[in-house]
Parts: sequence; structure tokens; C-alpha cells
Amino acid sequence: MSTTTDTAPTAVAIPPVPPRGGVTIDDWHPEDEAFWESVGRPVARRNLIWSIFSEHLGFSVWLLWSVSAAMLPRIGFDFAVSQLFVLVAIPNLVGSLIRLPYTFAVPRFGGRNWTVISASLLLVPTLLFAWAVQTPGTPYWAFCLIAATAGLGGGNFASSMANINFFYPLRKKGTALGLNAAGGNIGVAFIQFFLPIIVGGAGIFGLVQAKDELHLERAGYVYAGLAIVAAVAAWLFMNNLTGAKSSPREQLAVVRYHHTWVMSFLYIGTFGSFIGYSAAMPLLIKINFWNQPVPEVPGIGINFAYYAFLGALVGSIARPFGGWLADKYGGARVTFWTFVAMIVGTLAVIVTLRQLTPVPPSEVPADPSTFVHSEATRAAVEANSAIFPWFLAAFLFVFAATGIGNGSTYRMIPLILQRQAEHTTTPATRRADMARATKESSAVIGIAGAVGAIGGFLIPLTFGSPWVTDPVEAVKMAFGVFTGFYVACLATTWFFYTRRVTVAGRAPEFATADV
Repeated sequence: MSTTTDTAPTAVAIPPVPPRGGVTIDDWHPEDEAFWESVGRPVARRNLIWSIFSEHLGFSVWLLWSVSAAMLPRIGFDFAVSQLFVLVAIPNLVGSLIRLPYTFAVPRFGGRNWTVISASLLLVPTLLFAWAVQTPGTPYWAFCLIAATAGLGGGNFASSMANINFFYPLRKKGTALGLNAAGGNIGVAFIQFFLPIIVGGAGIFGLVQAKDELHLERAGYVYAGLAIVAAVAAWLFMNNLTGAKSSPREQLAVVRYHHTWVMSFLYIGTFGSFIGYSAAMPLLIKINFWNQPVPEVPGIGINFAYYAFLGALVGSIARPFGGWLADKYGGARVTFWTFVAMIVGTLAVIVTLRQLTPVPPSEVPADPSTFVHSEATRAAVEANSAIFPWFLAAFLFVFAATGIGNGSTYRMIPLILQRQAEHTTTPATRRADMARATKESSAVIGIAGAVGAIGGFLIPLTFGSPWVTDPVEAVKMAFGVFTGFYVACLATTWFFYTRRVTVAGRAPEFATADV
């Protein structure tokens, strides 16, 4: 008798009018078809829209230093290439570390409440950034500390994804989480596209020319204002869900599941690559295809401000497509072929980098304003500029693969937790077990997001390897290391999720479960 009562559709009470924004919703049953069509869909969509806006700003602030670091030499901060890569990497490390507490904050404080708090916290890195770049005497260590506060923007992703996971039914999670993540991820492309224009630099493929002076502080002020808008909008239009409440103890139960750590490892390969490459791309273009030894004299070659945003843009657009492919063909299958594509793409990038001509330095006179590039320097830079389209095409292919992989891996997580719950549930406890699986999948999403973001710290550090004296050679070596890592990710995906044969006495666990 308890089975019938627990699973009957009539057990779900449907309110006559969808709850408005700014309130707490006590009864939320997205898996019930009638509830979803009449009440759930419009409420979930409204929360998704404002979640995307806040997360989008978080990503922009998180990657604020990715493009501004490359501009620091022009405004008088003469830092070494390895120091600039560290500035780019530090926000990614902090962002990865705070993703776990940000994930647990949603069940503790409520999705709406925490979105207000996390958006307000973006005022710290933006206003500190505006102060630092206007103060010529700011030491490098202070820049490092201020860059660390930009990691607050990275935490927004974890809390946003954990929150939206509660609003959508399982059959819609792949697309919903993909859209939410893509809307956030594209914030990287926005900051890399608009920041050079806002501060007086070049942009839009050369249609906008650089001004005589850069004003980096403008970017800090613009995003501080947008953070206030996001906080107010979240307070007015988003909702808390009573059913999303859980204690840290309940959420931390997922650390005992080996699939939590397997998926976290795979997410280093997909999201870690996306955020790491996005952060490093401006400096990669500048190191390999641009020559400007004297900041006061125009450089020659490929200006990173024209193209740096394309990688993040392509990866962001591809992410919901990855979620859709995972809904249609299975996340594990899509993830497997994603890593194949990433291996091929990174090998292609290495091939293009090996075609580059070493650029001989031009002599800098006592009066820097009279500097002129030598003919040998110009010839080498022009030869490398001809290779740039091939490098860009190969790199964008890798970005597209990371985006698809981001969508497919996050689609896998709720399904894995649901399959595990189905193996132990009974008809009488099915609803409670499925609700627990949803809460646990949000926790796993947060843990995977935190671990995966560490790739965003390691990739720029590897590119700027201080033990390799030639920055160009360091970049080539780094891509070789990354290719090897993708091979390991491919093997892991096959072993745990797509293989259909017994290996070392271990039978396939999920190959036929369509995760």
C-alpha cells in the first residue's frame, strides 16, 4: 500500500499560480510531469536566467587578470613572463579551492540568498583591481594578493550549478546545466573581448585601434557596477527551495564514492583545460606571435587583443551542445570521443608551434623612442604570423572539444548517482532515495568543479615554467605534457564507463547503463 501512495501522481499538489521571485518554495517536484509543465518550467527558467547572469559576471571577474596581465608592461609594470603567468594562474587556484564551500553554501543558506552574497563579494576583486593598476608603485606581491581575490568569481560557478541542479527534472538536466555553465563560461570571452576596448586598447580584429593611454581601472569599475545589479536581481527574482536543504555531513557522504573522484579527474581534463587555456591564451599569442621589446613603440605581429577571446567563446558555445549530445547519445560515449578530439587537437597545436621561426632580438638604443625593429626580426615575425591561422584553428578545435566535454561530464554525474540509488532503492523509499541522489549529485558537481578548476592553475604555471629559459620552448613542452594527460583521461573514461569487457576480473559497471 505504501508503494502506491508514494508513487501516485496525485500525491503532488500543484499551486494555481507559479511562485513569484523573492520567496522560498516549500514544495518542488520537477519529476512530476503535470507539476513541471504548469509550475516548474517557468520558475526554473526564471531562476536559470538570473543564475546565468550572476555566474557570467563571476567568470569575467575570475579571468580579469588573463587579459589585463598582458597589458601591465604597457602601463609601466615590468614583470617577467613567468611572473605574468603566475598572476594569471593565482585566481584559478583560489577559485578551485573555494568551489567546495560555495557548493555547500547553497543547501545551507539557499540558492537565492547565496547568489546575492556571492555577487556582492565580486566588489572586492574589482575595486582592488581598479586601485592597483592606478598606483604605479604597487609591488608584485600586492598584485598577487589582489589577483587571488579574483578567485571569488570562480566560486560562483559551483554554487550556481548546484542550485540549478535542484530546479530541473533529470531528463532536462543535461541541457539546463549546459546552458547555465555556457552562460557563465562565455563571461571569459566577454572580458577578453571587451576589456581591451573598454580600457583604450585595440580590439575587434583591428577595427578598434589602441589609444595613446590605457585605463585598466575602467574594467574594474564597470564590473563592480554589474555585480551590484546581479545582487539586486537575485534578491528580487530568484527563489530558495526548502527541499534543497541539507547538512554538510549529508553532502560530504559523496567523498566515499569512487565515482566522485573519477569524474573529478575527468573534469580536470575538460574544464581544467578550458579555463587554463582561456587564462593563458592572451599570453600565448603574445609570446609566440608578437614582438614589442619597447612598450612605447608599436609592436609587430599578431595582437593578442584581436583573437584572445575566441577560444573561450568557442568553448562556451560548445558546452550546451555537449549536454545535448550527452542527452541524446550518452555522456560517457560523448566524453570518450571528446578526449580523442583533444589528443588530436593538441598534437596539431604542437605541429604548428614546431614550424615557428626563432625571432632574433633587435638592439634597443639608449633612447628607446628611436627603436626600430631589425630586418631579421621583421622577417621572422612575418613568417610566424603566416603560421598563426593554423595555430588558431588547431587551438580552437581543442577549445570546442573541451566545451563539449564539459557538458557531457556534467550530464554524467546526475545519472551516475541516480543509477547507484536505483540499485539499492525499494518501491516504498524510491522518492526519498531519488531526492537524496539529486542532493548528492549537486555535491559531486561541486567537488568535481573544485578539483577540475585546479587545471586552470596548473596549465598557466606549466606554460610559464621558470626552469625552461626559452618561453617558446616551455609552451611546446607544456602541450606535450597535456597530450599525455588526455591519453590518461581517455583510458579512464573507457575503463569506468564505456568498456564492455571484463578487465583484471572487474566487470563493466556502467557500460550498459547509458550514463
